[in-house]
Amino acid sequence: MQERNSHKTFTGVVVSTKMDKTIVVSVDTYRKHRLYGKRVKSSTKFHAHDENNTAKLGDVVTIMETRPLSKTKHFVLVKVEKVHENI
Repeated sequence: MQERNSHKTFTGVVVSTKMDKTIVVSVDTYRKHRLYGKRVKSSTKFHAHDENNTAKLGDVVTIMETRPLSKTKHFVLVKVEKVHENI
């Protein structure tokens, strides 16, 4: 039997960390063009809650859907997949 309230999870890149305990994550998705059939890339930005301010700009992170935390925050940081290396 499936869990009734399975939460959506996304993997994306952190594009902003300017707010306290909040990160903005850009998630890329691909869809097929209705007429031509070409794959088109589209990106969506999600605000996510980062309790300990662990994610940095450019990190690849996983976020999970949760109850509304504010007007725009509906996701929470699960883990940092890959740390961005500044050269």
